[in-house]
Amino acid sequence: MGMRDTALLGTSSDAPEPAGDICVVVGEHGSLLGWGPAAQQLLGYSASELWELRWADLVEPGTEAAELLDRRPDSRPIVFSPARLRHSSGSGVEARIWAHGLVTPAGAQWLIQAEPLEDARRNDLRRALLRGLFTESPYIIDVFDSDLRFLGQNESRSRSEGFADEVVGRTMREAAPSGLLDVDALEERQRRVLNTGRASIGAEVRGGIPEGPDGESVWSETIVPLRSGSGDVVGLVHLVINVTEETRARERLDLINEASARIGSSLDVMQTAQELTDVAVPQFADYAYVDLLDPVLGGRNADVGPLGEGVPLRRAAHTVRAGGPLDTRVARGEIDLIASAPESSATKALADGNHVLLTGDELFEEFISDPARAALHRSRRVHSWLLVPMYARGEALGTVTFARYQRLQPFEADDIRLAKEFAARAGVCIDNASRYTHERSRALALQRSLLPQRLPALRCVETASRYLPANGHTMLGGAWFDVIRLSSARVGLVVANAVGQGLRSAVTMSALRTAVRTLADLDLSPGELLTELNEQIKRFHHEEGSGNDAVGTTCTYAVFDPLSRHCELASAGHPSPALLPELGEAALIEMPVGPALGTSGAPYECGGLTLTDGDLLVLDTMGLANLDGGDVGTGLERLRDVLSAAGAARPSPAASPRQGLGEFCDEVLRRMVPCPAQQDVALLVARVRGLESERHVTWDLPAEFEVVGKARELAGRALQKWGLEEVQFTTELLVSELVTNAIRYGLPPIRLRLIRDRNLICEVSDHSSTSPHVRRALDTDEGGRGLFLVSQTADLWGTRYHARGKSIWAEQSLRTPPGD
Repeated sequence: MGMRDTALLGTSSDAPEPAGDICVVVGEHGSLLGWGPAAQQLLGYSASELWELRWADLVEPGTEAAELLDRRPDSRPIVFSPARLRHSSGSGVEARIWAHGLVTPAGAQWLIQAEPLEDARRNDLRRALLRGLFTESPYIIDVFDSDLRFLGQNESRSRSEGFADEVVGRTMREAAPSGLLDVDALEERQRRVLNTGRASIGAEVRGGIPEGPDGESVWSETIVPLRSGSGDVVGLVHLVINVTEETRARERLDLINEASARIGSSLDVMQTAQELTDVAVPQFADYAYVDLLDPVLGGRNADVGPLGEGVPLRRAAHTVRAGGPLDTRVARGEIDLIASAPESSATKALADGNHVLLTGDELFEEFISDPARAALHRSRRVHSWLLVPMYARGEALGTVTFARYQRLQPFEADDIRLAKEFAARAGVCIDNASRYTHERSRALALQRSLLPQRLPALRCVETASRYLPANGHTMLGGAWFDVIRLSSARVGLVVANAVGQGLRSAVTMSALRTAVRTLADLDLSPGELLTELNEQIKRFHHEEGSGNDAVGTTCTYAVFDPLSRHCELASAGHPSPALLPELGEAALIEMPVGPALGTSGAPYECGGLTLTDGDLLVLDTMGLANLDGGDVGTGLERLRDVLSAAGAARPSPAASPRQGLGEFCDEVLRRMVPCPAQQDVALLVARVRGLESERHVTWDLPAEFEVVGKARELAGRALQKWGLEEVQFTTELLVSELVTNAIRYGLPPIRLRLIRDRNLICEVSDHSSTSPHVRRALDTDEGGRGLFLVSQTADLWGTRYHARGKSIWAEQSLRTPPGD
C-alpha cells in the first residue's frame, strides 16, 4: 500500500471530518445489509453482486479496517486512513473510511462512509485552508456585497476591539468603532475596485488602533473583487495585515541609504555636519545638532588631552522641525558651554565612547546650569534626548544630539543603532574634510612625480598627455601613461589603471610602469608583453597572498612602427583606444580585449592596423566613447565634435605640434570627462607619421662570408649619401660583425637595414631564433668577439624576436642629425 494502515479514532482532535457518501451498511456478522450508488461506483460491483458479498470481501485482509467487526460500536466514528478496498477487477482502491457504530434490536451494525484517498486529501486541504483563513490567519478578512455591506468576517486575533457584535448587513461606517479609520477613503477604494474590477494589492494604509506611543500603525490592505458566473462583480474580499514593525524597519533602512547618499557631498566640515542634521530631521528626530571639537573645525588632529576634564565643543550645525527653533542660545560656530562642561553628558560620552539616552526629569537636569534652555525644552515638551559620540580613525571628533517632542514614540534600541550609523557616516566624512586641505597637495605632488615628467621628442610620433585627479578626493589614484622609445625607431604607447586608490595604488602604478618599461626593452610584442606582465603579477600574488594590489589592473599597450606604418595593439581589460583619422570620422579601434591582469592565465592576443600620416591615436583610462554609460555611437559623435572644435589634427603654423596636441587634450577633458570626475583620468594622444623612404634603406644578402665586405661597402655609400661620414668607420664595423654573426649562427635569408632617425640604427635580421650572448673571448680564441665589439661600439644594442627569426640592432647617437 506504500504506507502502513493507521486507525484514527474519533477522539483525536486531528481526525478528519466525515466527507464521503454512505456506501454500505454492515451487519453484525459482516453481511452487507444495504448500499448506495457510491459503493457501486467506487468498487465496481453491481447491486446483485453486492448481495453475495460480505465486508471481508470489500477490504484487504490483515488490515485494521478488516478487523472492524471485532470492535464495539461507539458514538464517535472510527477513521481508517489510508485504507485499502478491493475493486471488482481485483485491484486495490486507496480510500479513507469512516465507520459509524449503530446498536439496533437486530444487533450491532456499521454505517460505512468512504471516499478515494486523493479526494479526501484535497478535502483536508480545503478545510485547512478555510480554518487557516477564518480562524487562525494573521490577516483580517472581511467579505462585502456590492452595497459595501458585510457578508462575513474571520476571527483574526489582529482585529481591533470595539466592532459591533453583529456586523452582517452593516457597512464599515456602521460597524467600526468611531475614529478607528478613515471610512471615506476606505469606501472610495472599495468603489474603485467595484467599478474597475481590478484588485488593489498591498496598499499601505496608516491608522487604526495605535500600535505604539507614536499613535500610528501601518496596515497592508488588499481588496479583491468577487465575480459571478457571468463575470459581474458582486462583492469584495478585504485582506488586511499589520505591517507596522516591517514598515518602521524599512523606513530606518531608507533613512540609512539617504544618509549615505547625502552626507559627505563636499569636503567642508560645517556643510557635512549640516547634511547630517538635515537628514535626521524630521524623519528621525524633531531636533538635531552637531557639536565638534575645536581642532576638528580647524582641520587639525583632535589632540585635546584627557576628555574627562571637559573640552571645548563648538556648534557646527543644527536643524529643527518646521514650527520654530528649539535652541537659539547657541549659534553655529559658538561654543556650547553646557556640552563643554566637565560633568556634561557630551564629555562623558566622548570619554567612554557610549551613547547617552535621557528621558523625563533627568533630561532637564542636563540643562540645569542654563535655566532658559531648560525652560525651552520643557515648553516644547521634549520627552526623549539622545546623544551619540562621533569618532573616526579612533579619534574623537564631537557629538551628535537628537531630540523628540512632536513624535510621541521615544528613542528605542533600533533608533540608537540608527543614530550611531549617522554619527559613524558623518564622522568619516568630517574627518576626511578636516584632513583634506593638508593632504591633497601632498598627494597630487606625489602622484605627478610618479608619472612621466617629460615625454620623449620623437621624429615620427608627436605626443601629448594630461592627468586629471578625481575631484574631491585626497587619495592617490592608479591611472598612468607612458611613451617608450623602442628599437628601430619604433614607439611604445601605454595607458593603464591600477585598481583602488591611495598610496598603495600609486606605488603599484609606479612598480607596473617600471615593469612595462623593462619588458618593453626586451622588444616583446604587445601581446607577449601583457602575457609576461600577467604571469609576473600572478606569481607575485601567489607568493604574497592577498597583498598584491596589481591584480585587476587594466592596460593597453600599442607599438607603432614608422617604417611600415603598422600599429600593433593588445589590451588587458582596458577601454579600446580611439582613432581619429586626419580625413574621416572617429572610431574605436577593433581589437581583442583580454581579462584584467592577474585574473587569468590565457595569453593575450594582438590586433593591428595600418595608419596613415596625421592619424591621431587617443588612449585613456575611462573609455571616451562611453564615459557616461550611454550609447557608444553618441560618444563617438561627441568625439568627432571635439576634433572639429579643437582643430588639433591640423595645428596652426604658429603653434608647435605638441602645443596643438596639448590644446586638443584640454578640449577632450573639458568636453568629454564628467565634472567632477569620479576617478582619476590619464589621457595620452599621439599623432603618427611614417619615416620618409629616403631615411632608411634595406638590402637582402646571401648567407656567404664573401658578402661581408660588400655589406660594408653598401653601408658606407648610404652614409656618404646621408652626409654621415663621421660615423662611417664605426658603422662599417657594426655591419661587419652583425652580418658575420648572422651568417655564422643564423639562417637565411639575411637582411641588412640602416635607419636614419634622430639616431643611426643598424639592423641585421635572419630566420634563426637562437639567442646571441655577449662574452669576453680568450686570447687563444679565434672568434667570439663580435657581439662584444658591438656592445663596446654602439650606444645601445639588443635583439628583437619576431614570428620568423630575430633582428639584432645597434644604435649610435648623432651629434648633429642631418635634415633635423
